[in-house]
Amino acid sequence: MTGTTDGASRPIRVLVVEDDPVAADAHQLYVGRVPGFEVAGVAHSRVEAGRALERTDVDLILLDLYLPDGHGLQLLRSLRAVGHHADVIAVTSARDLAVVREGVSLGVVQYVLKPFAFATLRDRLSRYAEFRAAAGEASGQDEVDRALGALRAPQPASLPKGLSGPTLEAVTRALRDAREGLTATEAAATLGISRITARRYLEHLVVAGQADRSPQYGQIGRPELQYRWIVSAR
Repeated sequence: MTGTTDGASRPIRVLVVEDDPVAADAHQLYVGRVPGFEVAGVAHSRVEAGRALERTDVDLILLDLYLPDGHGLQLLRSLRAVGHHADVIAVTSARDLAVVREGVSLGVVQYVLKPFAFATLRDRLSRYAEFRAAAGEASGQDEVDRALGALRAPQPASLPKGLSGPTLEAVTRALRDAREGLTATEAAATLGISRITARRYLEHLVVAGQADRSPQYGQIGRPELQYRWIVSAR
């Protein structure tokens, strides 16, 4: 069944395709919190997704690219072959730009890299809704550019003085890889930077909504209060 829409008369119906049950639950929750969207179903594999799309009217697919029974782009190719035109937002850890280009050619309109906060997905969904709402005949090139520009993520804000992009990326990666989070001391040791520097980057991630901070009291011999940072689940 091909995804359709009745404009503003009903919400945009979303199929969440994600093999990790915890991530699938989170993505389902996130979608449900964005006005104008509703979850039409959840699938944990390529086969489940195909079956869901046969029986459910879907406008948008939140698609994890790494599924237990095949790559997400294989699912997308098969959908296009039978005339299914639902749009796709890839929600994935895949960073291969060749895969990104192939996805775009198959109708992927946005990429959201894991892990991400609710605010990130909310922004992408809101931009998709704005793009989808554009209708009628464009008056000129500017209007066409504005319609397509709705899908583009905003330019990242400049970093505070003294912070660098490569180091921020390294801190973010280390935090993502630490299942139980990191203290500033642990981050510093992992990355070979000073504890003060590590803390500045971790605090920046909190401000940006990408990390949460919780107090951790010292052990015997180290009674001082410390903090532990974890990837934000917001």
